[in-house]
Amino acid sequence: MGRFERWLSLWVALAIGAGLLLGNLVPGAFRALAALEIASVNLPVALLIWAMVFPMMVGVDFKALRHVGDTPKGLAITLTVNWLIKPFTMAALGVLFFHHVFADLIPPDDAQAYLAGLILLGAAPCTAMVFVWSQLTRGDATYTLVQVSVNDVVMVFAFAPIVALLLGVSDIDVPWTTLILSVVLYILIPLAAGILTRARLIARGGETAVDMFRERVKPGTVIGLLFTVVLLFGFQGQVILDTPLVIAMIAAPLLLQSYGIFLIAYVLARVWRVPFRVAAPCALIGTSNFFELAVAVAISLFGLGSGAALATVVGVLVEVPVMLSLVAFANRTRHWFPD
Repeated sequence: MGRFERWLSLWVALAIGAGLLLGNLVPGAFRALAALEIASVNLPVALLIWAMVFPMMVGVDFKALRHVGDTPKGLAITLTVNWLIKPFTMAALGVLFFHHVFADLIPPDDAQAYLAGLILLGAAPCTAMVFVWSQLTRGDATYTLVQVSVNDVVMVFAFAPIVALLLGVSDIDVPWTTLILSVVLYILIPLAAGILTRARLIARGGETAVDMFRERVKPGTVIGLLFTVVLLFGFQGQVILDTPLVIAMIAAPLLLQSYGIFLIAYVLARVWRVPFRVAAPCALIGTSNFFELAVAVAISLFGLGSGAALATVVGVLVEVPVMLSLVAFANRTRHWFPD
């Protein structure tokens, strides 16, 4: 993990500060950027999101799916936690905190918006950073690639229905057209582009060419994320200044969810006697989020200045320190598992 990625939370915090400052100094510029949209898709944000998502999709090798039966226990835990537990516990924690614990501190409309953002995070398991977390725990590289590939396939079909179900249960209007458009824009198109690009790179120079390409475009991924954060907080500036504790209130259920989901997967892996090189990445993938997708869909569904978009960005802020703490915990408890 490079120094820049290791300090991602710091860069995100600085981008938040820059967004708040610029949003108050040049609000007209942010309004002009917000007006650049087609069919509920903000064009500047769409370009930034594609800059973040595309390199990740290039890194996914769907040929790894032929190894899907090599580690069935780990994959079963991954799929169960990611798709049958995580989205629903995230929604439940959102309802608990925003409609009960913090009910006197958050207006009802804002509470619904923050809940929507958490639902989007909960329905989007990690597709890229889990490679970093797996490497830091010396996880099985082939298994990690398999679980990411399988999750991407499942996400194409399951993300929109799960989000629509949970938003509907939470009495949040679901604009189906925009939701489906978001899946096409931020999953299918980058995935197709990634597959084609990867095929061309391998034809030219094999996996080495793929790795070199990803290294070249990696700065664009982080820059895209930071500029997206600046835009979001430029629009959210007044809300945050009026209620400065809102970031901490959104972070509370996210922290509880992150550590809880890791614990569920990690305990299941230990009870099932899964080898550590598989147990660690299978627990970490559910804990980490595909926040780029969650941010993009939140903006498409609810707008740049929405509480849902704000909640997804808070997810970015807390993720890296949380994941590094869990990596450290996993490495200290390696002896709990068979080799």
